[in-house]
Amino acid sequence: MKLTTRSEYSLLALIFIARNEKRGLIKMEEICSRYDIPKKYLEQLFFALKQNGYIKTRRGGAGGYRLAKPASQITLAEIIRLMDGALAPSESVSRYFYSQTPLEKEEKVLGFLKEIRDYISDRLEKVRLSDLV
Repeated sequence: MKLTTRSEYSLLALIFIARNEKRGLIKMEEICSRYDIPKKYLEQLFFALKQNGYIKTRRGGAGGYRLAKPASQITLAEIIRLMDGALAPSESVSRYFYSQTPLEKEEKVLGFLKEIRDYISDRLEKVRLSDLV
């Protein structure tokens, strides 16, 4: 597993929104400015987050973004899978994004990679957005 800027920026934006939820709707420009995220890129990420039920939006001068569900119900694993795909070090041991790889010819290697997958997955499933606010 390697995080791309898709996951990194999405997590930063969601943390910012969660941290400032008492202020109401958050402007995209605030997030872009705080974390140096290109606005067009964040728009693409927010489209995916909105389509998958993580944020809600309101248009207009008083508009902005907010979480669609409590930060305590959003895990890091969900966001990373949405943005980057498998948490596993190889697709041959992925639970959600399985595909065959040459490593399947070596059972001991697969067993070791499954241990890594399980550790990473278990850790990321336990950490909620609210834990990072």
